[in-house]
Amino acid sequence: MNIMDTIVWLANFPVTHGYAMVFIAGFSFMGLFAQSFRKIGSRSQLSVIRDREGLPEPDSAGAGRTVFAHLQRLFFRVLTAVMAVSIVLAILGLIGVPVTSSYIHDNGQPAVATLDGDWVTFTTATGETYTLPHDFFTPSAYPDRDAWIPGPDVVVRYLPSHPQAYVIDTSQLAD
Repeated sequence: MNIMDTIVWLANFPVTHGYAMVFIAGFSFMGLFAQSFRKIGSRSQLSVIRDREGLPEPDSAGAGRTVFAHLQRLFFRVLTAVMAVSIVLAILGLIGVPVTSSYIHDNGQPAVATLDGDWVTFTTATGETYTLPHDFFTPSAYPDRDAWIPGPDVVVRYLPSHPQAYVIDTSQLAD
């Protein structure tokens, strides 16, 4: 398996689902950002109530809780970075920048596909059949993203190691 194919495959999801990813990443980004930069070591509401009532802190409180809080913050920071990259890729996909399409077109294997509404169905060289979405707002078409695709038969190029990453080859369309 090629590492670059895997990276393009992962980046291709937010690019080809741009409209949904802008909302998903936008709303989740706010909560993840708040979680990743919250204060560690501040006392919980339960600790404040225990102090006010004169109850002792449980013995389990201590270093383990602090280590867990640091790991939790690190986890949320990584997720925040992933969502930030996803929203940037989604916006680039919405405005028509071929972020992953050119790589898939140049390195992909051609296959004959059937376009049925918002779905593309093709069979890979290994004999597996894939039915994948063809989004209206972020169409998987290259080199001419805005070309009218008459269908139903089109040529797609897909990454052999990750067939979910595909583009419709608009240079193969009938004029």
